[in-house]
Amino acid sequence: MDSKTLLYIIEIIGTFAFAISGIRLASTKQFDWFGAYVVGLITAIGGGTMRDLLIGVTPFWMTDSMYLVVTGVALLCVICFGKYIIHMHNTIFIFDAIGLGLFVVVGVQKTVFQGFPYWVAIVMGTITGIVGGISRDICINEEPLVFRKDIYALTCVAGAMAYCLFDYLEVNPIFSPLACATAIIILRILSSKYHWGLPVLKGDGKPLMDQKYEKENQNQNNQDINNEK
Repeated sequence: MDSKTLLYIIEIIGTFAFAISGIRLASTKQFDWFGAYVVGLITAIGGGTMRDLLIGVTPFWMTDSMYLVVTGVALLCVICFGKYIIHMHNTIFIFDAIGLGLFVVVGVQKTVFQGFPYWVAIVMGTITGIVGGISRDICINEEPLVFRKDIYALTCVAGAMAYCLFDYLEVNPIFSPLACATAIIILRILSSKYHWGLPVLKGDGKPLMDQKYEKENQNQNNQDINNEK
């Protein structure tokens, strides 16, 4: 099996996994079938689309309709086996972790194949892994998972660095993507189980715009009081 075939297989599996996570989450918001499909598709192709645009190639799904078909298959799986999938509380996490690991592999490999340096490949791999999930969470009005306490983007960086290290050492070409995906999936599981995360940037708990409106209202109230006097 050559590298391109392996890359394609990984991308298809990652697409299915990410689509399942998006559709499963859309089902909790009571989306209809079309809405769930859109959320699943955005989850599956969002990161790869941004990556391809940044490295100057045609977005992958525009040259191969298989990704749209795979998302449709993911929707059918949720529809047909919904009572099993939807009620599995760990479904989103499991498929998200798998999709994350596989998509980072795709992002790093494609960038390296285009002749970019390793540091760019690490950035592109991370973008490929996280942008689809961010888009998904925004579409369903949830706080993006990548911004929560458990490490998410850093697992992508770690996995991408593992890939680049083994690729630089010129080990077996199958080992690099395997090490990358495995590292990401294991780190995601451990970080969720043991609640690993970065320190939280603490504030006073109020958004800046709310503070601005409160100050304006207070000034207006003071002015009204002065006018009454």
